[in-house]
Amino acid sequence: MRGADTFTESLFTMRKLEDFVPADHPLRAIRKMANAALSKMNGLFAGMYEADVKGGRPSVAPEKLLRAMLLQVLYSVRSERQLMEQVQYNLLFRWFIGLSMDDSVWVPTVFTKNRERLIKHDAVIEFFNEVLAIAQQKAWLSGEHFSVDGTLIQAWAGHKSFVRRDDDDQANGDGGNFKGEKRSNDTHESKTDADARLYRKGGAASE
Repeated sequence: MRGADTFTESLFTMRKLEDFVPADHPLRAIRKMANAALSKMNGLFAGMYEADVKGGRPSVAPEKLLRAMLLQVLYSVRSERQLMEQVQYNLLFRWFIGLSMDDSVWVPTVFTKNRERLIKHDAVIEFFNEVLAIAQQKAWLSGEHFSVDGTLIQAWAGHKSFVRRDDDDQANGDGGNFKGEKRSNDTHESKTDADARLYRKGGAASE
């Protein structure tokens, strides 16, 4: 029997936000580690808001702010406005930040202003250092270092300088007539620059 295309919204729900997050979701481990780092920053947070202790409206909790900034990096959210839009309807984001279903989402300008305070007091750097310290304690880091340079440098060679490796006659001549010939770095080399290599960008080969 065909089901009816109806929508009936419940007035109450007994489910928690955490119930919507899969048990093996990677954000669970990240949130646990982030909370451990944030718990060590209470002294810094207290000093940041010490001047406001006499009154005024409560600011955005710095812990929630840093979790939101972490989500922005992990999910490559381009702007605070887009991040707030995501938090509005994304239950995973709400759970990670620490907002309930009924909590209002921050205005983007308020989020930006509070974020600037974190940056001013180096809270973001301290958060990174605390996470790094936890990783070191768990032996997740390595002292080995390596660098990879993927820069393409224009070679001192043109297409016409590439000739077949196994053709001595062509090596002494001109490789300019290569139309219809399949060329690759395995079969051809430049007679003017031995380090030059062929690569393909778009629909044409280049060197």
